[in-house]
Amino acid sequence: MSAHPADATQPEEPPLPPEPLPMHVRGISAEQRYAQEEWEAVEDIQSVLLGRSAGPVPLISFNEALQFFQTTDLSECRKKIQATVRRQGLAALLHFLFGPPRLQQQLQGERDLALAIAQCGLDDNQAVHMRILQTIYKKLTCSRLGCPRYGAHWEELGFQGADPGTDLRGTGMLGLMQMLYFVMDSQMLPLALEIFRLSQHETQNFPFSIMSVNITRLVLQALREECLSRECNRRQQVIAVLNDLYAAAFLQLYRVWKSQHKTIADSGFLLKELEFSTKKKPKQLLKSLETYVSRSPVSAADGIQRPSPPSISSSQAGEEINFTGICDLQVELEGEARLI
Repeated sequence: MSAHPADATQPEEPPLPPEPLPMHVRGISAEQRYAQEEWEAVEDIQSVLLGRSAGPVPLISFNEALQFFQTTDLSECRKKIQATVRRQGLAALLHFLFGPPRLQQQLQGERDLALAIAQCGLDDNQAVHMRILQTIYKKLTCSRLGCPRYGAHWEELGFQGADPGTDLRGTGMLGLMQMLYFVMDSQMLPLALEIFRLSQHETQNFPFSIMSVNITRLVLQALREECLSRECNRRQQVIAVLNDLYAAAFLQLYRVWKSQHKTIADSGFLLKELEFSTKKKPKQLLKSLETYVSRSPVSAADGIQRPSPPSISSSQAGEEINFTGICDLQVELEGEARLI
């Protein structure tokens, strides 16, 4: 029986000519084409992280992020919180007789929420966590596009390595939430960018994000030691007070660092001074911030009415402000006495 024609060996077809490059790719150098492919890969990574089919990662406001934590099950995080510092013996008696007032009962839920957020770690599987991280990156660098979850670009923002999550010891997501507040508030964004610019200085440089996390840690200590109870009771707010104190402490650090030409070698001493101020002089710090905000040209220029005293954390998302360039950080610090 003769072989079926289909079984016969067919001649190989000639290879197809390569497809022409798209119009927007023609005429660009190999280096430009590589850079374009890199940015496209970044958007692909963002889509995978957020479970989206395509499109850039949208910015997230502080209030939207806070609402996420208010509606998320944080029961495991709440089990770890210690609302106040435990005192015994004479220290407990002195605190009872001469210490600050206790936080009013109706505010204790908000306090516990803040402490629970501080026990919540950065989770790659939580889209809101990733949006917070990307928003901080975009606002500080004024980049239209985001960046990969891991990489040396985080060191440029003042984290100690390729993963920001490893630098949130003692502050958890509250460390990122306060950074988010700093860059998404229209009154605070200019200050945040000025501090970030100073952190890139040739001789006065310091790791911006690590310093921010340390300030959040000081604010948490002041809260747990009930040093902020009087102000929280007066304003009937907790998280807004924490945010304002964070900004006020960062403002004081910025002023001293810049005017007295401080360097990273002075960071431990300055943080000790800030610790004293946040615990013993929070009202003075907050007044200084209020004065700064009232004199800021942004307050008058953006046409937004401000409450008096301002509740900065509840204001609307800030406008885009151009900020040029970031420099490489080459600082690694360890130890509680300096930066965490």
